[in-house]
Parts: sequence; structure tokens; C-alpha cells
Amino acid sequence: MEWLLFLPQLPASPSTLRVMVWRLMRDAGALGLKNGVWILHPSQVAFVDKLESYLKEHGADSYCLHIIVQDPDENENILLRLQEERDEEYREFCEKCGALKAELRKEISVEKFTFAELEETEEEVQKLQAWLTKIRRRDVVDAPLASQAQQDMKQCQQGLAEFAQQVYHRQGVQHSSRREGD
Repeated sequence: MEWLLFLPQLPASPSTLRVMVWRLMRDAGALGLKNGVWILHPSQVAFVDKLESYLKEHGADSYCLHIIVQDPDENENILLRLQEERDEEYREFCEKCGALKAELRKEISVEKFTFAELEETEEEVQKLQAWLTKIRRRDVVDAPLASQAQQDMKQCQQGLAEFAQQVYHRQGVQHSSRREGD
């Protein structure tokens, strides 16, 4: 399989450039090897090109090589490591979804149908959606837990919609998800 091998040549100090590269690589879903060497999926070449330009503007250098890993076991190892990293994120995401769903069940059981609670829950669901979008963007290898995370997100959105209906009903507000003219 073909990969991108990214080799940044960064000054030891100040460390800000080094930290920035590390953060960008992690955000892109790159696999860190030893001594600041990174492996990326070939679909990420535009990202690497942009990063290389940025580094040159800041007095640093880098090399990006298209490599073919001949050893099937090594290819499998790279894929597994990338999947494990994303699954770790998905696992944490699913835990947060579970906590939100538990919180909604609690609020329903104590009948805390307030607009303040609804607004807080809406914000949490939006944060979860933004987080899932980030994880999905860097999941270039379709990690196994991706579908579970998507399912948990849908359950959170459904829970929010049901909770909102109860809040509107209890507060005496007519609310319809249908637009006029539909």
C-alpha cells in the first residue's frame, strides 16, 4: 500500500513550531513514528503541501515522500495502529454520549423540563456533533468503532428532540418541527 512519509526538519528552539506541527499532525490523523517522522494516508497530500509551505515561510524545511510498504504485515500494522488511535477517540466519544443520555434520562425522571436544561442539552449535543466531525475527518482508515459512534450520536439527537418536545409541552409552547406550508 502507498503512504506519505513526512519528515519535518524543525529547529530545536523555539519549540512552538515543533508543537504546532505535532498538533496539526495529530489533528490530521497522522501516525507518529520515531523522532518526529509521520505516516499519512495518500489522500492527505494537499494537507502536507500546505504544511510544507507554512514551514518554509517560517524558516523550517520538510520532506514528503510517497512510499510503498512492501511487507503486508507492516502495512497491516500501520492500518491497525491508525484504527486503534481513532477507536480510542471513538470510545471516549461514546462514553460522553452515554453520559449525555444518562443525564437526559435523569432530567426526564425528575421532570426537569426547563428551557435552561434544554439549552444546556442542545449545547452539549452540538459539541458532541462537532467532536464527531473532527474524529471522522481524521479517520482515514474507517476504524471499527466509527459506526457505533455515529449510532450513539443519532441516539443523543433523538433524545434531545424528545426532551425538547416534553419541555415545549410542559411550558405550554406550541412547537412543531414542521415548517408552515409543509
